[in-house]
Amino acid sequence: MSTNRTRVFVARLLGLDVFDPLGDRLGRLRDAVALDRGGAKPPQVVGIVVEVPGKKRVFVPMTRITSINSSQIICTGLVNLRRFEQRGAEMLMVAEMFDRRVTLADGSGDATIEDIAMEKSRNGDWYVSQLFVRRGHSTSPLRSLRRNETLIIDWDEAQQGARNEPQAATAFVASHEDLKAADFAEALHEMTGKRRIEVASELQDQRLAAVLQELPDDDQVQILSSLDIERAADVLEEMDPDDAADLLAELPEEQKEELLQRMEPEEAKDVRRLMEYEENTAGSIMTPVPVILPPEATVAQALAHVRREELTPALASAIFVCRPPLETPTGRYLGVVHIQQLLRYPPPEALGNIVDTDLDPVSDQADVSEVARMLATYNLNSLAVVNEDDRLVGAVTVDDVLDHLLPDDWRAQDDEVSLSRKVGRNG
Repeated sequence: MSTNRTRVFVARLLGLDVFDPLGDRLGRLRDAVALDRGGAKPPQVVGIVVEVPGKKRVFVPMTRITSINSSQIICTGLVNLRRFEQRGAEMLMVAEMFDRRVTLADGSGDATIEDIAMEKSRNGDWYVSQLFVRRGHSTSPLRSLRRNETLIIDWDEAQQGARNEPQAATAFVASHEDLKAADFAEALHEMTGKRRIEVASELQDQRLAAVLQELPDDDQVQILSSLDIERAADVLEEMDPDDAADLLAELPEEQKEELLQRMEPEEAKDVRRLMEYEENTAGSIMTPVPVILPPEATVAQALAHVRREELTPALASAIFVCRPPLETPTGRYLGVVHIQQLLRYPPPEALGNIVDTDLDPVSDQADVSEVARMLATYNLNSLAVVNEDDRLVGAVTVDDVLDHLLPDDWRAQDDEVSLSRKVGRNG
């Protein structure tokens, strides 16, 4: 294996494209994997974690890397597309080693790892060679002015703390801020329980809520239970009500009720209402806050509402027209206006003139299978849900139905891949 450089810093590689020898893009580098060899021996870098199409993360051994530079990484193309799973003494360099506290061997105090250099030895193996660190607390008053100083040191010039020591997650969160919530959740799911909690705690409430919605149930419960009660309630308020209701249903009754009591009354009201429905009904999976407007509202007003950033594409695809009150349960449900209809009419046109009254809503007591059939039959992204009084109580979106129909552990399942070029973990 030849490389353009024998020493590279990992943070500079994050997000780089990984190509095969023919120039076909395999994916994007998201982390590197090092083997903890114990004692004073520097960790051996055994591979990289690549996000391939489909947002799945796979392992590529360093023996398959033929070139690394500041703009791209090239491998042999022999890649095992089995989902990456961390093993034994393996460490994710960005997820677990960045932000780790070390003690400087010269006695000048502590520092925090912000980047890691890996270097290829003569025999072709890669090892951690240097650390880019930010000096923290100093043990000497004369050196107090050095606080926050950055420096590059060799691996053996720092004493490593135990892997179970508390660790910040600032660098990891900053280096992954561009990820969509689902992709961030994928990275979080791969971590150890301790590190998962540390990274989750670093996120802002809104970001954490979005990520939680994409995690398996066990991870959701672990993270939420690790937060203090006030922050846990704040995060639940930021979640979509149906997702918050699903998460609370996994908690012990006492903990669930305490969180509901700490939430804002209006937010808790929506969640409580969803939790009253029996499982497998439209009411149990619906979103109680779709876009709702009166028939007098104009096309221009409707377009302004669906432009809101917090709306998912499925919810933004339809406006439900109702008589006041416009909060669910609404006044009488009149019909739906799809976004394509809005684009075909002038801005001053009233929604009542273009509303689709032929598409029947679904009952909040309808079985999820019936909802799925209606969405498929009429090629819909969302469907109105009404109660027995013909009042709109919410909307079921296609992603709500998919989440329900897929196996509980679908996020953690590996895809069946049939490739003639597959190789084992060690190449």
